[in-house]
Amino acid sequence: MKKLLIIYWSGTGNTETMAKQVAKGAEENGAEVTLKTAGGATSDMVKAAEVLAFGCPAMGAEILEETEMEPFISALTEAEVGGKALGLFGSYDWGDGQWMRDWVDRMKGLGANIAGEGLITQLIPDETACTNCYELGKRLVS
Repeated sequence: MKKLLIIYWSGTGNTETMAKQVAKGAEENGAEVTLKTAGGATSDMVKAAEVLAFGCPAMGAEILEETEMEPFISALTEAEVGGKALGLFGSYDWGDGQWMRDWVDRMKGLGANIAGEGLITQLIPDETACTNCYELGKRLVS
């Protein structure tokens, strides 16, 4: 049984909804899932995880949330994420998804094996977005 650690930050609940769908897909595929907010997660948790998923909405000028998620992501090292399967997801209101492309590049730079190109949805996750998140969870632990 694979162990998936999902770490996310959500201000309005949109990214939390996405995180729960990723978790559901992984659990229904036999994985053990731990959901943590960025403020409750540690680098030791990341290092111990077999598989990872991080979620955060776009903020401001298409950046990660600055008080919890960005500091958490900035502190990660190759020793913690290198070689691991990693899914990235989040919601946005405006822009074209540059924040996700930047985030994917950052995680690839640390040696993570990114599942896809990062999963984004505009505003409230609709049925398609929820299905995509569910499928991401399944893929991560397959």
